[in-house]
Amino acid sequence: MTSMEHDRWTKVQGRLRSIVGEDVYTSWFARMDLEGIQGESVHLSVPTRFLKSWIQAHYADRVLSCWQAELPEVHRIDLTVRSAMRCAPPVKETKPQVEERRVERSGSTSDLRSGSYAPASAGHDALGGSPLDPRLTFETFVLGRSNTLAHAAARQVAEGRRGDPVMFNPLYIHAGVGLGKTHLLQAVTWAGNASGERKVLYLTVEKFMYGFVAALKSQTALAFKEALRGIDVLVIDDLQFLQGKTTQAEFCHTLNALIDAGRQVVIAADRPPSELETLDDRVRSRLAGGLVVEMGSLGEELRLDILKSRVAAARTHHAGFDVPLPVLEYLARSITHNGRDLEGAVNRLLAHSKLNATPVTLEMAEREVRDLIRPQEPKRVKIEDIQRVVARQYNVSRSDLLSSRRTANVVRPRQVAMYLAKTMTLRSLPEIGRRFGGRDHTTVLHAVRKIEGLVAKDTTLADEVELLKRQLQD
Repeated sequence: MTSMEHDRWTKVQGRLRSIVGEDVYTSWFARMDLEGIQGESVHLSVPTRFLKSWIQAHYADRVLSCWQAELPEVHRIDLTVRSAMRCAPPVKETKPQVEERRVERSGSTSDLRSGSYAPASAGHDALGGSPLDPRLTFETFVLGRSNTLAHAAARQVAEGRRGDPVMFNPLYIHAGVGLGKTHLLQAVTWAGNASGERKVLYLTVEKFMYGFVAALKSQTALAFKEALRGIDVLVIDDLQFLQGKTTQAEFCHTLNALIDAGRQVVIAADRPPSELETLDDRVRSRLAGGLVVEMGSLGEELRLDILKSRVAAARTHHAGFDVPLPVLEYLARSITHNGRDLEGAVNRLLAHSKLNATPVTLEMAEREVRDLIRPQEPKRVKIEDIQRVVARQYNVSRSDLLSSRRTANVVRPRQVAMYLAKTMTLRSLPEIGRRFGGRDHTTVLHAVRKIEGLVAKDTTLADEVELLKRQLQD
């Protein structure tokens, strides 16, 4: 670099700093170097592909305008990922940094004005999203009574355009395992990105946590946060696995920043926001403030439709494969757990039919899928249901159960409700206490032990408790 080029680069840096502000400049441009000026082109370099892709996508015009203010003849900016050979003397690196360095060696020059979104480095590969299954689209989603609302809401999100008012934010979908949550979320991602209207990013919550921790280790956390908050539609799957105080705080900040900026957030979990007991109250409150939709269990008619669609999909690759309607009806009637078991049953029939060159029969199906036929699971009981049924049984109000009243006609029903919550749900003692007016977990433990002792001696109370259990399970 000549002294004249150095002076011009210094002036460009000053202009850029004044335009974007000190914080943004430090995050994105402090490690950008001038490689040289050739005719109408300026050659710049950055140390990582992540920085390159982000600058290309968000700051291309501003960098070019700053150069044109100094050199009007400049019409092109070439941005290169610097070779690892130019880096400072080796230091002890974390694994994400080592992986990022490997990616940098393969960096190439590209036109900064192209605005292309290059793959993120390993340290930030969360920004590339989690893998998508090409089969999980709206076209392959089978509609039924239990998922119509969730499907309609997801479709509305996917068809939104940049600048449109956001109707449901966040859209929160919850359901048990294998009922179609991930299918809907990936369908939103496929459809949103295919339209080209908005940048949609699909992340499992594990990938989000990995990306944030990797960014902390490689000291690029600010850049990681800004990149996430620049997404038009952020789709997060399996939120129930979010762990760690720092990661939860960052998720909360990201959620707030996106919603406040009018960006769309779509989230799936295996339970409603109120039952995510490991999350901070502020996060639960923000999640509950959007549209919360439950996808119910698959009815027999819907299970039959799913089986038919899976057989039709298999037939596109295996033309001779056929499953008689009585076999499909048997499977729909017998396999009640979730959609994944239904797909597994079709795969087994296909394998047996192709490998043994035999047609699918009812006898063969009964033999091949017997381990997928599980006992009917008991109804999932919610704490709100327990409070409602107990309040009705003892002629008190639900607010009485949650209050601090200590009269006998309230204390006993409250203790019974806490006992049932502990024995009929998977909720922890602290979570039960929180749902009963913010009581301490020791209060819940005392109530559970008290009712356990009384039930063993008092047959009337034992009968009342059994009656309440039957009402809750019906």
